[in-house]
Amino acid sequence: MRELHFKDNFWNIDITSTVGYDSIIQHLNDGKRTCKEIEDFMKARAAIEEKYAKELLGLSKKVCGHSEMNTLKRSLDVFKLQTEQVSLSHLHLAQTMRDEAKKLEDFREKQKDSRKRVEQQMDALHKQKAAQYKKTAEAKKTYEQKCRDKEEAEQNMNRNATTSSSKQQEKLFAKTQQAKQCAEEADRIYNQNVSVLGKIREEWLNEHVKACEFFEKQEVERINTLRNIVWNHLNQLSQQCVTSDELYEDVRKSLEQCNIQEDLEHFINLRRTGEKPPVPVPYENFYNNQRSAPARPPASAVRRAAVPPPPPVENDPLYSTVAEPGYSLIRH
Repeated sequence: MRELHFKDNFWNIDITSTVGYDSIIQHLNDGKRTCKEIEDFMKARAAIEEKYAKELLGLSKKVCGHSEMNTLKRSLDVFKLQTEQVSLSHLHLAQTMRDEAKKLEDFREKQKDSRKRVEQQMDALHKQKAAQYKKTAEAKKTYEQKCRDKEEAEQNMNRNATTSSSKQQEKLFAKTQQAKQCAEEADRIYNQNVSVLGKIREEWLNEHVKACEFFEKQEVERINTLRNIVWNHLNQLSQQCVTSDELYEDVRKSLEQCNIQEDLEHFINLRRTGEKPPVPVPYENFYNNQRSAPARPPASAVRRAAVPPPPPVENDPLYSTVAEPGYSLIRH
């Protein structure tokens, strides 16, 4: 299948029309706008990455598992360290995105400057072509009018050739000759303008083809550049995922070394308080404690006999002890 190109498909039968050229310029302007949109997108994405990285970096500095010990503490330290590394990798990604956006901006400005010179040249040719065409059209109009004036003068002279006097015939002849000279001069000017317009047209045709080839080359570069930049952008995002996963894998490997029993034993050996539990608390009866209490020694060195117990009084109540049956029952 034959490839299509700008130079073969953007013409118009109207010599003053620039619709084909204008269509190409509009498309290039749309492409320039797309470049700016992609550039702004990457700058915004870089700002998001930077904000995320800074917040993640701040998070990695916070206390996390400060009171832990042994293998779990080591795993949590690795977890914080790798979180910090992930944040730094996102900072690097943000800067890489800004660099790519700057490259796209430079590319866009370079194309803009190159296009500007070609567009200025083509605009000048379009104005020159339009002006010469207008001048040629006016010369043609004048030429046609002078030709009609010449024919009218000749017809008038022929009609009055037999009826007019010799003096009148001389006037008619002179007028006819003047009309003929004016027609010839108008013809010369008209022919000259057509020739000039033809040269301008040839120059415009050649420059239009060159401009189309230049614009098509720019469009190929633009599409290829945008394609590669977006492709690289996605590769950078994929690489960030790989980098983050590698850092997270270090944390997972550290967690695999976390030994629960070892951490328990480490805590026990470090903070143990004893191996024997407290004995059961016995029940102590208040009255038994009073009966089993030792006798108080005498106040002086003179030993005296104990005071005999008083005789029992009739109807005096007797109290039972805990050890005796019927404890807490009063007997009379």
